[in-house]
Amino acid sequence: MSDSGIVTKPRGLFWPALATVLACTLLTSLGIWQLHRLKWKEALLAEIAARSHSLPQSPPAQKLWATLVPRDYDYRHVVLNGHYLPGDSVLVFDGDGPKDPHFSSIGYRLLEPLQQADGAIIIVNRGYVPGATPGEARRHLNDQALDSAAPEVTIVGVMRPPEPRNFFTPADDPATGRWFTRDPAEIARAEHLSAVAPFIVDEDVNPAPDGAARFPLPLQGAADIPNNHYQYALTWFGLALGILGMFISFVIKSLRGLV
Repeated sequence: MSDSGIVTKPRGLFWPALATVLACTLLTSLGIWQLHRLKWKEALLAEIAARSHSLPQSPPAQKLWATLVPRDYDYRHVVLNGHYLPGDSVLVFDGDGPKDPHFSSIGYRLLEPLQQADGAIIIVNRGYVPGATPGEARRHLNDQALDSAAPEVTIVGVMRPPEPRNFFTPADDPATGRWFTRDPAEIARAEHLSAVAPFIVDEDVNPAPDGAARFPLPLQGAADIPNNHYQYALTWFGLALGILGMFISFVIKSLRGLV
């Protein structure tokens, strides 16, 4: 009888042991994958930092637009010369603006076409404007922001691809001035613009001399890219250790006849 009992208990550990091995293998694999993602993300951020802080260069010529690949130009530092077309500006909703106690984080990004000497148009993301509605946001703009008589300007910023749309993104409604994606092709179609670049330029951060917030407030997006892969890896490894610890506790209790 005692021999039978001794043989039965190890058999009772087979399925818990198998489940533990499978779970720990899966969780450990996910942790290792996150470490690989961490290495990739750090390299990507380093490349973005190098591009966005390099000396600004001229944007790609219009004849090259059709050959542009986003991963090759994203965050390339460029300098633009031209004049704005304020009558064709749009406000794109941004529900995650800067965290500042002096104004709301809910607002809009002002996207305004800039026409160069050769007639080519590049849409510039001039920055963040607080406001619950497009009308309220426009009331926050500086007097010069939408001045149709503004002279030629020089803008330094980084190239960005069109903002992707996902399942939860509301449809744009140009007729009511409600935009939810930064897509130059859609803006060009709605504003009847031609020769519009297939990319957007995010204006560089340029704080006001007195330190006060002036709108639009440029918010270059490189620093907004999340990099949480290390925390995710620790989570998966921690879960694997937790399950292993539970199994070891179960084995000890089982051999002592407590379970």
